[in-house]
Amino acid sequence: MNEIKPYERKVYYYETDKMSVMHHSNYIRIFEETRVSYLLQAGMTFEEIEAKGLYMPVLSAECHYKRPLRFDEPFAVYAEITRFNGATLHMVYRIVSRKTGELCAEGSTSHCFTNTEMKPVRTKNSYPDVYKLFSDYVGYKVTD
Repeated sequence: MNEIKPYERKVYYYETDKMSVMHHSNYIRIFEETRVSYLLQAGMTFEEIEAKGLYMPVLSAECHYKRPLRFDEPFAVYAEITRFNGATLHMVYRIVSRKTGELCAEGSTSHCFTNTEMKPVRTKNSYPDVYKLFSDYVGYKVTD
């Protein structure tokens, strides 16, 4: 099992509004960037998963805003797979300012697995390598 580090970057100017704070819609995009980084670090990219004919559409996404991030502010995202049963996946995210250490937002996403025709797939038998990857990381705590 690979060690997974937090996803880190700064707030880009185009992500901010007139008040110089990150627009609320961008936090959900940050969750997606974090998932991509998480899978890469775990050892299987989204491209590899999709090349197998497997998709991971989003079933739900939610975000609770605690303190706004501002232009050029560095942040880190700590993600965790909290549930996985082979057919669905649930991840939680905590976005923390690297400048102040404050929790800025937290949220979650839920996903299912489908084939290219968007029909549900159980990964355990059809994609055992994908199943093992997600199973291995359930409850794994990302730390600095």
